Amino acid sequence: MARSSNQKLKLLYLVRIFREETDEDHGLSTEEIIGRLNAYGVNADRKTLYSDFEELRTFGFDIISRRTQRNTLYYLGEREFQLAELKLLVDSVQSAKFISDRRSNELIAKLETLASRHQAGQLQRQVVISGRVKTANEKIYYNVDPIHQAIGADRQISFRYFQWNLKKEPELRREGKRYTVSPWALLWDDENYYLVGYDAADDAIKHYRVDKMQQVTVTDEPREGRRQFRDFDLPKYTRMHFGMFGGEETHVTLEAENSMAGILIDRFGKDIPLIPCDEEHFRTHVDVAVSDQFLGWIAALGGRVKVTAPETVVERMRALAKSLSEQYGE
Repeated sequence: MARSSNQKLKLLYLVRIFREETDEDHGLSTEEIIGRLNAYGVNADRKTLYSDFEELRTFGFDIISRRTQRNTLYYLGEREFQLAELKLLVDSVQSAKFISDRRSNELIAKLETLASRHQAGQLQRQVVISGRVKTANEKIYYNVDPIHQAIGADRQISFRYFQWNLKKEPELRREGKRYTVSPWALLWDDENYYLVGYDAADDAIKHYRVDKMQQVTVTDEPREGRRQFRDFDLPKYTRMHFGMFGGEETHVTLEAENSMAGILIDRFGKDIPLIPCDEEHFRTHVDVAVSDQFLGWIAALGGRVKVTAPETVVERMRALAKSLSEQYGE
C-alpha cells in the first residue's frame, strides 16, 4: 500500500500502537510514536500528533500523558479488561477440563491481544497447561453452538452419547441410538460442562457431559418440560448431585461435629439449618441425590459427619462400610 494510502489509516495505526505497546508502566514519547508510524508508512509530526491524541480521547480512548525527567510519555490507560480480570479468564480457560490443550492455547492467545505486549508476558507466565487432565474431544466447540441455538429457538436437540472404554476409545451408548432431549440450561460443575434438559421418554430432568456428545443437531420439535423447569433451581440441582452423578432425590439428616459447619455450608449453602445436638455436635437437613459419590463424600469426612436419617440411606452407608471392610480385609 502506498504511503499516501496509509496516511488515511493514521488514527487506526495509532490505536494499534497504543493497544499493543503501551500500558501504565510502559509509555512512548512523541519521537517513538512518530518512528512507529513511519514504519507503517505514515507521516507524522508533533503538532499533528497532539491533535490526533485529542481526537482519540474524544472518541473514548483513555490516552494519558506522564511527564518524566527527560520527556513526556503517552500510554493507553483504561481498557476493556484490567490485567487482573484477564488473569482470571486465563486461569478459567486453562483449568477447564472440557477445553482441549490446543483450544486452550488458542483462547489464551486471543486473550493476550486484549493486553499490551508487556502485560501479555505476565499472562503467558500463568499458562501451565501441561499435565492437566484435559479433554481430547474438541467437538465441544461445535456442540455448544447448536445447543444455544435450540434453547433460543425453543427446539429439541438430537445427539449420540459415548463413554470411554478400556481401549481409551469412545464407545457409543444405547448401541448408537440417538438421544432426543429438550435443552434448558448449560452449567459448569466439577470442571466439566453439562447440558441440563428434559427427557420426555422418562419424564425426568437429566444432565449430559457436553464433551461426550456427538453429532448434535437441532430438531423441528418444540421443547418440552416447561412445567418441570418453571421452578427449576439450577444452583440447588448442582449442590444435590455429587460429581453430577444421578440418584434418587432424598431429604437426608446429617449429624456433624461443630468444626464441620463450614464444610457443609460450602457444599449446601448458608440456608441450611444448623440445629445444636449438644455442645460438640449439630444436626442439619439437606436434599441430595443419593449416589455412591454422595456416600463416598460422607465416608471421606472421617466419621465427623454421619447420616442419621432416613433409614434407607443409613443402611446404604452400612452396606458401603461393610463392603470396604471386606474388600480390604485385615
